Amino acid sequence: MDLTHFKDGKPHMVDVTEKDKTFRTATAEAFVELTEEALSALEKGGVGKGDPLFVAQLAGIMAAKRTADLIPLCHPLPLTGVEVKVELLKEARRVRVEATAKTKAETGVEMEAMTACAVAALTVYDMLKAASKGLVISKVQLLHKAGGKSGEWRREE
Repeated sequence: MDLTHFKDGKPHMVDVTEKDKTFRTATAEAFVELTEEALSALEKGGVGKGDPLFVAQLAGIMAAKRTADLIPLCHPLPLTGVEVKVELLKEARRVRVEATAKTKAETGVEMEAMTACAVAALTVYDMLKAASKGLVISKVQLLHKAGGKSGEWRREE
């Protein structure tokens, strides 16, 4: 399989000029593993910057819209929808982020969904770091994508 972002050993942006615009969607997830101190601060609302889960949700949406500014060879896409869910899984002592990005464009939105998850997770870390610096961001991964030439793909558990 050839890597599409390299030509003659050098990076290049894939030319999608001749591709048709089609509906595309992607869903990704990420986790933030919490320490006892961070979980306690989150539950007590003792975070001076505001509600970490709410702010992380907003940060994820904003990040999806800026993906092409952050990832060098990513095409800027007209996103038609971005949904970010941030939930505390108390028993597992972690926060789960799930993001879905949608577009009608010539290329997919996998990077937008994963960027939304990564930035939302980083925001949770930023807002809880005063309680504990031992938080761990893990498993930023694509769960599902649909549309385009490669069709549908779903992560198997």
